[in-house]
Amino acid sequence: MNSEKVIVFDLDGTLLNTLDDLTDCVNYMLEKYGFSPRSRSDIRRFLGNGARNLIERSLDGGLAGDDFERFLEEYKAYYEQNSGVKTAPYDNLVDLIGRLRKRGFKIAVVSNKPDGAVQSLCELYFPSLVDFAVGDRADICRKPSADPVLLAMKTLRCGEAVCVGDSEVDIHTAKNAGVPCVCVTWGFRDKDELIECGADYFADSADGLEAILLDILTKTGERTE
Repeated sequence: MNSEKVIVFDLDGTLLNTLDDLTDCVNYMLEKYGFSPRSRSDIRRFLGNGARNLIERSLDGGLAGDDFERFLEEYKAYYEQNSGVKTAPYDNLVDLIGRLRKRGFKIAVVSNKPDGAVQSLCELYFPSLVDFAVGDRADICRKPSADPVLLAMKTLRCGEAVCVGDSEVDIHTAKNAGVPCVCVTWGFRDKDELIECGADYFADSADGLEAILLDILTKTGERTE
């Protein structure tokens, strides 16, 4: 078993606060097609299972078939061009990733947002800090499948991993991959929801996340009850 260790981060709601750009892009498309806009709280609830699920829930059955597919593809293209307008990393996370890499840990990003947007956002906000990134692609099952986490481990030749996320999708992904999951409390789900989904660890700040990760990865961590 390879002794290398990888920390697999979710992107939206974990590393980046993307909510305003996502809301703006969805509402641009809704209004263009004659639909009423959605609130930030609506979009926050709809996130986590990829662009298709986000648009399905935002449209609420308003389009189907080829019309829906056209809307979805146009949304993806528009979002990729406008994904960095208001988006920003959460406090102190860029520095945290830098410190983790200096300790010898590999850094991966696994997201359910379109792969093109994942690549461009990682390059924009975390240049030279992410060893592997993958988003929603046709050739790999998206989260909560374990496949993208296992792909990150295989690509980086790591025998051990821990996931960091903000939603039930990340919890289920980690369980499916057989690895620990640390849930951040600054993301798109409330802590009570994460507890109900079986979360084991919680981080309220970058410093707290660092401490938990070091505990887990050095085999000294304890589960949160």
